[in-house]
Amino acid sequence: MGPDKKRKTRRGKRGGDSKRQKDANANKAVSSPQDAMEVDKSATKPEETDSVDNGYTAPPMNPSDSLFYFDTTAKEDDSGSQAEKVSPASYGLVNPDLQAYFKSCEGMLDNPDFETGEDRALFVNNVYNEMKGYELQLTTDHECSRILEKLFRISSEYQIKRFFSITRDDTIRLAIHRFSSHTIQTLLLLSAVALEHEKRRSASSIEAEVEANGDAEQVRTKVPNFEELILELVETLTPHWAFLMSNEYASHIQRVLLLVLTGKPIEDQMNSKNSIKSRRSAKYMEENNGAPVNHRSLSTQRVVPDSFAAALEKLLTTTSDAMSDYTARGFVSNPVGSPVLQLMLQLQAERGELEQPGSLLDKCLMGLLTDAENNENSRRDSTIGMMLEDTVGSHFLQKVLELGSYGLLQTLYSRYFSGKLQKLAFHPISNFVVQSMFANAKSPAQLKSMIAEVMPIVGDLLFKNRPGVVRALTDSCVRLGACYTEIMNGLYTGLGASAGEERKELINLLAFLTPYPDFVKADYNSLQFSIQGSLIIQSILRFPGEAHEPIMESYFGQDRDKIYSWCKDPSGSRIIEAIIASPRSLPKTKRRVLEQFTNKFADLAVNKYGSHIVDACWNVADIAFKEKIIKEIIQREARVLDSPFGRIVMRNCGAEQYKRRADEWRQRVRNTEKRKRMFKDIVDVGASASATKRHMVPGGA
Repeated sequence: MGPDKKRKTRRGKRGGDSKRQKDANANKAVSSPQDAMEVDKSATKPEETDSVDNGYTAPPMNPSDSLFYFDTTAKEDDSGSQAEKVSPASYGLVNPDLQAYFKSCEGMLDNPDFETGEDRALFVNNVYNEMKGYELQLTTDHECSRILEKLFRISSEYQIKRFFSITRDDTIRLAIHRFSSHTIQTLLLLSAVALEHEKRRSASSIEAEVEANGDAEQVRTKVPNFEELILELVETLTPHWAFLMSNEYASHIQRVLLLVLTGKPIEDQMNSKNSIKSRRSAKYMEENNGAPVNHRSLSTQRVVPDSFAAALEKLLTTTSDAMSDYTARGFVSNPVGSPVLQLMLQLQAERGELEQPGSLLDKCLMGLLTDAENNENSRRDSTIGMMLEDTVGSHFLQKVLELGSYGLLQTLYSRYFSGKLQKLAFHPISNFVVQSMFANAKSPAQLKSMIAEVMPIVGDLLFKNRPGVVRALTDSCVRLGACYTEIMNGLYTGLGASAGEERKELINLLAFLTPYPDFVKADYNSLQFSIQGSLIIQSILRFPGEAHEPIMESYFGQDRDKIYSWCKDPSGSRIIEAIIASPRSLPKTKRRVLEQFTNKFADLAVNKYGSHIVDACWNVADIAFKEKIIKEIIQREARVLDSPFGRIVMRNCGAEQYKRRADEWRQRVRNTEKRKRMFKDIVDVGASASATKRHMVPGGA
């Protein structure tokens, strides 16, 4: 290249000038929220900028243009056609200066340690003032949408209402957007919290319609209240409910909306197991310091306006009627839509509308409720058979078994489970549906027929990775109060412990899930506890005296050192806790168990799992034995206090009070025991009344 020639760049002269101007602006120090956007504000509006450094800029819209378009000629349930006509919201790229300002505010949002409430309100107001006019654009940005969710956490109710109202004009497109959908969801969660405040407030206590703006005050924009905003959201989403159920981003909003309308508890947003958010979304929020909404009222039943009941009824009726049989069946195995479908069925079940002919469930089961007497429908049988083996469809069937009546469960059992339980119990997916069938058996007669079919293969179930099926049976025996003998005989046969001598090792065979011939040859110290085996033992310990006596005899036949080693294992300690707390055990039996740990309480108190054993012993001990436990712990106080678990045990026992005023400690323990007995009497009376009422229902349902 010659010395007289200037090197050309891809930006060209105009691009270079723009970049230099941007760099100059970026070098300005951000001294305050107000100063952060002093750089040419006019350049931040996507519809007014001429510079190319912002990337793609959305063209201006005419007042008559619609924000989104639906094909009105398409069928109401034709979600595939609608999906082609609606695209996620797009407002162009966020101006780099605005984006930089938002990121500079993130640190204050992560640790909102303000000296006074006024400082926090001023900071939040400044942020809202800087982004005024660009709210929707920020919701569709990867980083800014996440920061917005953090901002909402410390915003006033008015600010949340105002932002919520801004999204109303483009709700559908925002709901199906990858980033803005989470913003809508967070607004909904915060609205659920604020609804209770709004309902309790009287007209005279409503906040004044003014907001701070620097040294001056300006009249607030009048916005609807939370009740009106949510009802309007329901009206907007209802016509397109089926389409939104098939969208991976909008379906989470639907589930939250249904829970908000009912006032039901909404799970912890960071809990990936029960979360409304997807596992991937929850993991991302955790890794990137996200902003979950963990408010106490979201984990409890909430009071909701009376208008929500009518809105929910209309939503469920309209969407159920609008769905064709084909569309409803499609959502059964749809990983995105099935959770919404299951929640809708649950809400219909609570209203007594689940099993009506032609209902949403009837459509999903291909008319099984309409023609219950018709046994000949090969297409329906094939479809339900595929549901049993489908990863998503099996969850749907589990929900149906949970919600269904005695008659529906009997129909499903006789047509699709009876004679096939042994095969289904070993299938990697269907076995979970079988467990649900056992767990939701409605009568002792139903359970007895199920046990009879499965008993010949109990051993294979236990030792070939299907012990959960057996555990579901034992849990159902406890729930229905029946079939104890049948399940115990099946366990004896399956474990190879038919003789009396072999049954002495029953608790070991279940705890380690090992057949008797293998157990006697194995090195005891090499055996590993089984979680499922531990759960089976815990269920058996809730059987009546004669039925659970073999487990107790086997327990007392074990060496004391072996039992002591169980106390320091996560699964083994659960067994000991269940033995101590068993409502079926006599007081003298529990006293015998407590005596086994004499001179061991201090050592157990400093162990992560053993400390729970000490707490369990403390809860069932009389005052004399409690004093024995606390004296033993105080004798080794230095070691116990050196452990975090030991400090918790000492606090639970009231060791400090005992050392200073033993008489007051004894009186406090006596009063606690008196209240506990009174409460137990009340609970026992209530349980007796419930049992009487249950036995009056035909079929024990």
